[in-house]
Amino acid sequence: MKALTAEQAAGFHREGFLCPIDFLSPAEVSARLDDLARYEAWLGAPLPVAAKEDRKWATMPYSHLPWFNALVRDPRLLDVVEDLIGPDILVWTSTFWIKEPHSPAIAAWHQDTAYFGLEPPDQICCWLALTDATEKAGCMNVLPWEGRRPGVLHHAPAQVAVSINRGTQTVVEAFDENKRVAMPLKAGQFSIHHGLCMHASPPNGEAYRRIGLGMNFIPTRTRTTGSVRMKAMLARGEDRYGHFDLVEPPPGENSPESLALHADMVALYGANYAEQIDLHARQYAKTA
Repeated sequence: MKALTAEQAAGFHREGFLCPIDFLSPAEVSARLDDLARYEAWLGAPLPVAAKEDRKWATMPYSHLPWFNALVRDPRLLDVVEDLIGPDILVWTSTFWIKEPHSPAIAAWHQDTAYFGLEPPDQICCWLALTDATEKAGCMNVLPWEGRRPGVLHHAPAQVAVSINRGTQTVVEAFDENKRVAMPLKAGQFSIHHGLCMHASPPNGEAYRRIGLGMNFIPTRTRTTGSVRMKAMLARGEDRYGHFDLVEPPPGENSPESLALHADMVALYGANYAEQIDLHARQYAKTA
């Protein structure tokens, strides 16, 4: 163990999540909020931008924002990730998860890996709070595994209009929501959840923005099951498998090279996601 205790690691593998973990100092949080403000000034709009076609700017920011890229490669973060998935680590995706003050937006109950198409599905998400993610502010809720790791459940897209999930999807199988556990975070802390861990978040009832950064990691042994050849970044260790085209950290903030890479990665991610939605629907249609 590099960062976690044996008890913490065992708890994660038993329940599917871990929270909270201290990460950024108050000064670092302030600096990252300044970075976000600079990015939104460059965009000319707050994230997530209203136009659906511009939601790409909330996706894959590690590809064109050096400050975000530094976060996903921060040794303090990767030490925790390594304790859970091993020393050879790829950055799979990353996302800004922002709810405006008094926003009705939610994240409906879902599993991250349902539409990722990863085998094995050993993907984990580190969710970093840049503002306090209290229960009132709409912090994440999870359903503990209780020692029984689930498979991928049946999801359906376009079910919840106010959901911030990419496909507005939700789990359409029966489950006991009363077992949910809230994961409040102070600014600078992060939580971790496995891609098979069901999670959701309620509306933001606070008078400030709930700002979260999602950073998703997979071990290099993981591959995609669809037809789209994906890109990823090696964050630590070595890649002995070659399942992904590896990318380098961005040479400059919103530089032409990094913006071109961002556009390519967002397009590939979207194509894979759409393919997985279709494959998922056809798979469950056979069992209905």
